[in-house]
Amino acid sequence: MRLATWNVNSIRARVGRIVAFAEREHIDVLAMQEIKCKPEQFPYAEFEAAGYHVEAHGLNQWNGVAIASREPIEDVEYSFPGMPGFLKDHDGPDLPLEARAMGATVSGVRIWSLYVPNGRSLQDPHYQYKLHWLRALEEHTRATLAAHPDLPLALVGDFNIAPTDADNGDPAVIEGVTTHVSPAEREAFGAIEAAGVTDVVRPLVPTGYTYWDYKQLRFPRNQGLRIDFILGSRALADAVTGAAIHRDERKGDAPSDHVPVVVDLDLEPADEDDVPMIFG
Repeated sequence: MRLATWNVNSIRARVGRIVAFAEREHIDVLAMQEIKCKPEQFPYAEFEAAGYHVEAHGLNQWNGVAIASREPIEDVEYSFPGMPGFLKDHDGPDLPLEARAMGATVSGVRIWSLYVPNGRSLQDPHYQYKLHWLRALEEHTRATLAAHPDLPLALVGDFNIAPTDADNGDPAVIEGVTTHVSPAEREAFGAIEAAGVTDVVRPLVPTGYTYWDYKQLRFPRNQGLRIDFILGSRALADAVTGAAIHRDERKGDAPSDHVPVVVDLDLEPADEDDVPMIFG
């Protein structure tokens, strides 16, 4: 299986290049974030013509997640247990859920397409919402793997966190001043990993960013962030045979500000000597 994640920053604006990429790179499963449309507005026909099934979850022109797969998509969920909601200037346990998560099973792999809240600023209520959201994801991940320790689980998408200094090349993103690099966000990312998943791309692609702001010539100056990840359980990590960050998708006409991240999975049993040591 070739699994990819991509914050597409509006599926309707970029459907042609997204489907072309999926076909050219022989992507089997593509998790998308920030589709910016309701399900009835999603351009299903273009994906179906290329041989993909699609499940989409969106509530308005913001956020939104989707999964396209060459194999059937099963057991779809549109939130994970404990996922908090958000409504500006409101507080409490029953706030509306945003379209930020979709879980589905494809060929035995449990995949979550995730668009983690941005946080906006360290003083904004959205920042606390982001931390609560991440804590709920950690708890769900821990509970899932406690119940199913051999499950190939992939948490993929835009995490809006640069977990190490090596993941931050944007001079405007400063620890203690801006979101994405604050100690609390980095600790939350680490807690999710401690719940039983690991970054399966970093050992194979140790450098490279996945996002560049449209402003201030960030892309030509390579002042980016690595904030898009594929985190896998041990069963998934043991199946990884290759990985790539497709930087060139930031080029050309009207690109997304993010690029695809891809892993290759060999889900058949393999000799131990042939398995990359992702977990170490």
